[in-house]
Amino acid sequence: MSPQSPLRLHLRTAVIIPARLESTRLPHKMLLAETGKPLIQHTYEAAIDALRPEKVIVATDHPSIRDAVLDFGGEVIMTSDQCASGTDRLAEAAQQLPEFDLLLNVQGDEPEIASTSIDKLIQLMEENPGVNMGTLATPIREKAQLSDPACVKVVLDQNGKALLFSRSQIPFVREWNDAVLEADPPHFLMHLGIYAYRRDFLLRIAAAPRTEIEKLESLEQLRVLSMGESIHVGIVKEASSGIDTPSDYAAFVSRKHAC
Repeated sequence: MSPQSPLRLHLRTAVIIPARLESTRLPHKMLLAETGKPLIQHTYEAAIDALRPEKVIVATDHPSIRDAVLDFGGEVIMTSDQCASGTDRLAEAAQQLPEFDLLLNVQGDEPEIASTSIDKLIQLMEENPGVNMGTLATPIREKAQLSDPACVKVVLDQNGKALLFSRSQIPFVREWNDAVLEADPPHFLMHLGIYAYRRDFLLRIAAAPRTEIEKLESLEQLRVLSMGESIHVGIVKEASSGIDTPSDYAAFVSRKHAC
């Protein structure tokens, strides 16, 4: 590990992977194993490859996921089955990990998340001690993604803070020209399924009630913006695709078999 800059805080960091068994569009997806490994194992191994976290641990409420994680040698924390979101599950797990300053939420259905993205987000939080929550986004260069509700879009202010997340196209282009997809800096950003929280901030957010816009979009990060809090967004080139549908999983299996 390189010496720390005097402007950078060294934060004890844990990656927590919230994982639930039930999924509306792809039931029991965490345990699907057509690649020879359960999906949750792929995500766990991607997180383990990151250099900065001290610990990677799965948080689940289901014995089947717990057993699968233990079978491949991973660490696991059992949480309540009443958690309404990944943030709530993360906060409950964080209470069992009091020694860590920074908690990262890597969603269990992100098996191809780049380890370098995890390290970049930790670096962002270390270099910006006034930032309580961070996440990542990557440029959108394909028009089809703009109308895809599974592709969550984010718009930033001039300081790299999120103005809005939505499953709809944002910003809306009144007079469309394909050249807008090639703009640099990019006009369109896809949000990636990873968050970093300072401990106290995470516990405060998890204790707050769900907001109407959060429920309408089914995007828990909107709770933070609705409370008047900020989310700092780092930009990365590496885009990972979450596994939400049977076709997503089939494409993932094909990519793994092609390796």
